[in-house]
This record gives sequence, C-alpha cells and structure tokens, in this order.
Amino acid sequence: MKVIVFMGDGDAVAIGGNHFIHAARRNIDLTAIVCRNEIYGMTGGQYAPTTPVGCKAVTAPYGMLEPAFDVCELAAGAGATYVARCDAYHVVNLQQTLKKAMDHKGFSMVEVITSCPTQFGRRNKMSDPVDMLNDIKNSTIMKEAAEKLGKEELEGKNVIGEFVNITRPELCDTFAKLLVQRKSK
Repeated sequence: MKVIVFMGDGDAVAIGGNHFIHAARRNIDLTAIVCRNEIYGMTGGQYAPTTPVGCKAVTAPYGMLEPAFDVCELAAGAGATYVARCDAYHVVNLQQTLKKAMDHKGFSMVEVITSCPTQFGRRNKMSDPVDMLNDIKNSTIMKEAAEKLGKEELEGKNVIGEFVNITRPELCDTFAKLLVQRKSK
C-alpha cells in the first residue's frame, strides 16, 4: 500500500509540523503533497507559515511580519529522501513529478504552488483566479535555469524542480530487519 497525504501548507508545517519533520526524519514510506496557497484558505484566512512578508491575512491585517518557511528546505533538512516543488500552471511537470514521488521508496514530498483567490487573493487585491494562475506562471523558474542566475535575479521567483532524490533505509524496513535479527538469536 502506498500512502499519499494531501495537506495545505499550514497543515504541513504549522499544525502538523512536528509530524511532518519526524516522518521525513524517519523516512516513512509516504508521499506528502503540500499545497502552498500561502494562507489558511479553508478556516478563515489566517496567515500561514508560507505567507510572504507584507502580504495580508485575517491575522496579519497590516501585512505579514515574519519570514516565510521554505517547505522544500525544511523537508530536505529534516531528512526527506525525495523533495520537489511544482506549480499548478505547469501541469505536465506536476504530473511527472507526482509520479516520481509516488514511485519513490521513503518519505517523498512535493510542494505544489497554487492559489487561493477567495482568502489570499481577496485580501491582497489579486482575487481574479486567472490572473493569480498567470502570476504563478510568471513567478516560477526551473531549477536548471535558476542555477545560472544570481541571487538578485531570483528575487521574487519560485524555483521549481527536484531538490533531493536519494536512497536511505525506510524506518519500517529497518525495524522489520531488526525483528528478524532478534528472532534468530
């Protein structure tokens, strides 16, 4: 059985942050699909750990003051063995990446940049869904192209692509081997 978990950015790295980092650390064989819409879109429009500085939310009416989490860096730092970022505009890339993540043995995480016209868009004067999708398109750059640019040139860009793809023992497999060893003694 392959476990696939869909979650928002707040679910993943705020409310469920402890579960997220320890599942990555333990390399639990599941695929986490983190939809990054930069706000708690379904619970009233509170700011999320990914809300960009200056953007408004119910709980940040004058603009977000805290720096946003980079979900991919967090997953990689916690030990995830597959980490990628895609967006809702480049659908073929998203499909291919999700397939790779689901085929990967161990903790795989795909962050999907998406929009929330109702909560984020309305509060930040960009509520037209088509315009928001075009903003996503225009703000993304493939990792290979980004590697050729300087930090200043990447300002305001979202780098999409694969960041981690390694092999490491999965915790349940390691535990099963330990049980076999213990039984043979």
